Amino acid sequence: MLNPRGTRPVVHPTKTSSSLSHLQLHALPTITAMPRLFTLLLFSLSSFLGADVVTLAATNLSVGYYSKTCPDAELVVRGAIQAAMAREPRSGASVMRLQFHDCFVNGCDASVLLDATPNMPGEKQALSNINSLRSFEVIDEVKAALERKCPGVVSCADIIVMAARDAVVLSGGPEWDVRLGREDSLTASQEDSNDIMPSPRANATSLLNLFSQFNLTPVDLVALSGSHSIGRGRCFSIVFRLYNQSGTGRPDPNMDPEYREKLDELCPIGGDGNVTGGLDATPTVFDNQYFKDLVQLRGFLNSDQTLYSGCERTKQVVEKFSKDQGAFFRAFVDGMIRMGELQSERRGEIRRNCRVVNAALSEF
Repeated sequence: MLNPRGTRPVVHPTKTSSSLSHLQLHALPTITAMPRLFTLLLFSLSSFLGADVVTLAATNLSVGYYSKTCPDAELVVRGAIQAAMAREPRSGASVMRLQFHDCFVNGCDASVLLDATPNMPGEKQALSNINSLRSFEVIDEVKAALERKCPGVVSCADIIVMAARDAVVLSGGPEWDVRLGREDSLTASQEDSNDIMPSPRANATSLLNLFSQFNLTPVDLVALSGSHSIGRGRCFSIVFRLYNQSGTGRPDPNMDPEYREKLDELCPIGGDGNVTGGLDATPTVFDNQYFKDLVQLRGFLNSDQTLYSGCERTKQVVEKFSKDQGAFFRAFVDGMIRMGELQSERRGEIRRNCRVVNAALSEF
């Protein structure tokens, strides 16, 4: 159990039921109890999208996986992420986001880290990633440190999962034990990333549909959206909300007027789309302020505000988390663990460089 601070408790997935109407905030099934139907459901989704088959690989993953082969692996990752966040606090949110963009596209296999080649368009250039995903160099630093200590042992896919957890902890969020033992993919798919990953304009209904296809619940959706408790977003992602919501030529009505004025100044028409604003009022602290902001109609992204303003099922969960940070933390940990179990059935490797497959390295 990694807890170098010595004071932060590890949050384990809880199995107690909630009193929140018909929604179950904490009664989430354990990973090992997932039904075979999940595999069939994901097979159907993957076939439809032309993607790899994605399944739960819980039997291959375990806490302390590197305890004998690289016992200091988690400490090395924690130290590197801490150093990166000291240089640039925003890198914590950027690193955490990599797990989402990796695991939802053909499982948690570090395909998002592969650089494009003449024969393989990379996922880094996918619509939801280009000019948006960042801090790949932080993962490079972690991998280099691990290769010096334990060459060829720790996968890039596991580094993403460990780094995401550490970014949350170092930003003030919950600690949890990560299950490790993933392999790195031999390829990437920009097309699959384009087909699967939602845009900042997504509404609650489309997000619920996406998550349900991965056997993730409305509670998982809201809790994992709480990853936006830290980080910043680009003006490019919100100009339509400010000036032309749904093609009306008007701003999003579900926005606090004072907050909209602030965003108008930050993101004027014709302004620099790469200017950034905090995703919530405390963008470097992992807390439940994100949900308080949504209740006050101060969500930065449309895909965030719609969880409160666009759907009764998710609105109830947002309200719960805005009042109960502990409930949010528990549900977030549950969601991160469940998302981390998404795996491709294709065999992979342990990359020596997270940006290229080993076969490419041997050519030099």
